[in-house]
Amino acid sequence: MLGYVCKYTPMELFEAMDTEITRLEPSVTDFNHADTLMHANICSYTKAVLEDVMEHDYEGVILTTCCDSIRRLYDTLKSQFPDKFFFLLDIPRKFNDFAVALYERQLKQMLTEYEAFSGKTLDLKRFVSMMQNKAALKKQENTRMSASAASEKGNGQKLNIGIMGARCNNEIRQLLVDRGANLLFDLTCTGLARDFSITEDQILHSYAAALLNQIPCMRMLKAANREHFLDGFTDRLDGIIYHTVKFCDSYSYEYADFRQRLDLPILLVETDSTRQCAGQVRTRVEAFMEELKVKKGLSLTGEKQMIKRKGDTVYTLGIDSGSTSTNAVILDENRQIKAFSVVRTGAKSSQSADAALADVLKKAGLNREDISLIVSTGYGRVSIPFADKNVTEISCHGKGAHLLFPDVHTILDIGGQDSKAIRLNDNGEVADFVMNDKCAAGTGRFLEMMARSLEISIDELGPVSLQSKENIEISSMCSVFAESEVISLIAQNKEIADIAHGIHKAIAGKAMSLLKRVGLNPGYMMTGGVAKNPGVVAVLEEQLGEKLHIYEEPEIVGALGAALYGLEEIL
Repeated sequence: MLGYVCKYTPMELFEAMDTEITRLEPSVTDFNHADTLMHANICSYTKAVLEDVMEHDYEGVILTTCCDSIRRLYDTLKSQFPDKFFFLLDIPRKFNDFAVALYERQLKQMLTEYEAFSGKTLDLKRFVSMMQNKAALKKQENTRMSASAASEKGNGQKLNIGIMGARCNNEIRQLLVDRGANLLFDLTCTGLARDFSITEDQILHSYAAALLNQIPCMRMLKAANREHFLDGFTDRLDGIIYHTVKFCDSYSYEYADFRQRLDLPILLVETDSTRQCAGQVRTRVEAFMEELKVKKGLSLTGEKQMIKRKGDTVYTLGIDSGSTSTNAVILDENRQIKAFSVVRTGAKSSQSADAALADVLKKAGLNREDISLIVSTGYGRVSIPFADKNVTEISCHGKGAHLLFPDVHTILDIGGQDSKAIRLNDNGEVADFVMNDKCAAGTGRFLEMMARSLEISIDELGPVSLQSKENIEISSMCSVFAESEVISLIAQNKEIADIAHGIHKAIAGKAMSLLKRVGLNPGYMMTGGVAKNPGVVAVLEEQLGEKLHIYEEPEIVGALGAALYGLEEIL
């Protein structure tokens, strides 16, 4: 089996030779081989491809000259696997007769080398027949999709979403389909749609022309007008998911340009081709879809539920499964909190959820059967078996914050493993959000590590910092490097209060960068466990020039929002 990485790859030629060829969408756990064999600043997708080839028995890989990282990948693969087939297609940046002739020559050279390597021969008549059959099937599929899209446009019950950017894997596409969205197009550099027609008199020439005439990737000169490819979808397109890979600068520039020029909701998703980012991607994509559903007037949680009552009262329960705490709130039909619970998240999120459920029911004097609807949220929301529905923590924090403080427009949620900035409109609906979840920097885990280094409890860290007299700067937000910096300050005999204040200033600086990305819209609220730290709160209020709204138990705001979504579904 051959692998390929680019939509300009002539995979149909290999299929006509009975060679299986598959697009490489690697999902790896680490870059151990790549970090040894390649430069540190090579893009993560390229590293993941190398790891994938090292782990699986591919016959070879067809690469293209789309960027320097792929060129370096070709060099590395050739040196590591001299007995396999690797070919680097030099793709012209223009589309004209001369470029087509050059690319046709590339295809012929590739075929000559592969036929010598494999012993197979291309039958051009079979290739033409296969392409004609594919064109007929594609025409039928386009007709079916057009009819389906027209139907969906009429009833308006589904989101119409497009994907753009670089090397989006199937995980995001499948997530959209599973959540009931219509995927109108995939204009990523790998792409999915291939609608080719070729002539029988100049087979390879017309095929080369069809390959080069696809919707251009960012390395092509025609990419300057890529936004015009959206013109045919604007009447029914609800939003765009823009996928990028770290260090893929050209697509980052296009996203920034689209964000400024297009009057469409756009979500930026950056992945590194590792399995560890799956939960982060799911939260971002689902929160974006929830934002679009609100704008379209659709329900976030699906069909309404049958109402179960405790006498004349309806109760809903929201449960927020986070990395540090699992929080539960019971709400009555008057939107009054009946009871809440905050328990420490243990090794298994489902067991922590069971404990929070039992505790909050006991505090409320209710049984499980008395609850009309349970809505889960948080990173562990899909792992709570007793939940009836689930909504992302982005939407739930917005919903809960608006109930508690209707004048709030900007929310900062710093939890155990991530930080979020959320902007609300005047109706309390999520208008925009950004997340920091790539590392522990600026989170509750970061503070726990710093407190251990200072040999004080996490509860003491905030009050101690308020006694600071010297201004100390912590230059690194990486948890590992910051810990080394703190140890160095301890060795210099600096006061614990001053070091703690420096730590809190570093956290606040990270938080302010998130808030600025969604816009500093007055009416600020802080949620999550770090909101209990008076040192962080004091520094943030100083930098914002405004008091923060903080609920008496800031960790339950997400669970409160989940319970509210439950009420809206049944009342």
